[in-house]
Amino acid sequence: MIQIGRSNRDANIILLRGAALWILVALALAWCLVALKMEAPLIAAIFPGKFSRVLQAHIDFLLMSALLLGFYGTRIPFAWPVRWAMVVGAFTNSSLFLLQAAYPVLDGPPAEGWGPTFFRLYLMASIVVTSFGFAGACLLALRASFRPTAD
Repeated sequence: MIQIGRSNRDANIILLRGAALWILVALALAWCLVALKMEAPLIAAIFPGKFSRVLQAHIDFLLMSALLLGFYGTRIPFAWPVRWAMVVGAFTNSSLFLLQAAYPVLDGPPAEGWGPTFFRLYLMASIVVTSFGFAGACLLALRASFRPTAD
């Protein structure tokens, strides 16, 4: 039987905090999108790449926040590596689009140099961390769904 109590909520609080932070980032990106459409020079200088990449980052931060909130709402206790991988992966996965918007050289055929090489390493690390976190949470949630509950 799973005991859901205050300690589980406290253990998973990082999911709630991460979701709140990433929603704030998405809100800031929404304002950046408006500024880009209004052709604000400062924001255009920060994001000289494709408008669609900033939009993708905005949507991905919202999507990842929704996933974090959903897993937090299950009240299933997740191990700390799973919790942290979910929160960190939610950021790194979404930030890939921001990097492409800020550095257009990263948004195309593979380029040479330390920047594109670092980006590819960051991308691979992000995929691994995000997959570990969310796959781990899904497996733990699935396992918990088969346990008897106290009614």
